[in-house]
Amino acid sequence: MACTAVLIGAGIIGDYHLKAMAELDGVNMIAIADINLDKAQLTAKQYGIEAFQNYQQMVEQLQPDIAIIALPHFLHTEAAIFCANHGCHLLVEKPMATSSQACTDIIEAVERNGVIMLVGQTQQYIGRNLDAKKIIQSGRLGQLVMIHDNRHDVYFTEQRPKWFLDKTMSGGGIVFNLGIHAIDKIQWLTDSRIAKVNATVSYCADGYPDVEGSAVMLLETDAGVPCTVSLSGYNGVAYEDTELVFTNGMIKIGPNNTVSVSVNGKYEVLPQVETRNPFQLQLIDLLACIEEQRQPYASGEYGRSVVQVAEAVYLSSTTKSTVNIAK
Repeated sequence: MACTAVLIGAGIIGDYHLKAMAELDGVNMIAIADINLDKAQLTAKQYGIEAFQNYQQMVEQLQPDIAIIALPHFLHTEAAIFCANHGCHLLVEKPMATSSQACTDIIEAVERNGVIMLVGQTQQYIGRNLDAKKIIQSGRLGQLVMIHDNRHDVYFTEQRPKWFLDKTMSGGGIVFNLGIHAIDKIQWLTDSRIAKVNATVSYCADGYPDVEGSAVMLLETDAGVPCTVSLSGYNGVAYEDTELVFTNGMIKIGPNNTVSVSVNGKYEVLPQVETRNPFQLQLIDLLACIEEQRQPYASGEYGRSVVQVAEAVYLSSTTKSTVNIAK
């Protein structure tokens, strides 16, 4: 029998989940809730589901198996705890919450109610990252000695929802958005945790004195691998790549869904392997975890570890010191 799911939040990311679920077996989306009822009704009509303005009413009335939480970051904690207390398995968009303490509160609710939670760290389901991880795990390139991650995307735009640029709602600026992806990508690719952080962030965007627009991070994994992360949200050229350096070669995860491996002193692009939509893959993962009664890789504890690193970035920049992250 297929699981039933509800969506909390009718924004852009919510639509990605709806499109992904429409093409999957084993789970049926039955309703959506959004404080903007007109928006919820419009989306509900498109997908043939029910619309609610109040997500608590939706969950209590429909008693779904799964709740997908795609709300502004500051609302994740309350919604996740409410849904867990009503027996729902959870898919919570990243970042899991706006603080590591809030993450802990969610984890306690998940454990208390015996439900499964997956944090939407989509880097773990993107085809080029999956291909790169297979190469890393093969060991053919030798020992990993360093990682460089670069992400540049204009952040302060009229198109970006206003809450992203309000620190009380988003948790931060580019670090708490693009930086969360970079931290997750490094930890997941290397099956490690960031243990040490040195960072500098800038606050140079007009009208947003407490929302950072760039960051440079020097991170170290618990295996001792140094990593640099460069983020910029100021005007420039959108760009993203990750380079991993080993004793016997290099991997570059580049733009346009490419993965390259160094051969005889130059990069060669590997043939692209078709994979499913990342939002579909994470739903498939969640369904498998529910069936097998196990927490996923991107569990609540994992999601909290990513938020802890982001918190350490801000603390390091403020104190101009190295921050060690306790296990």
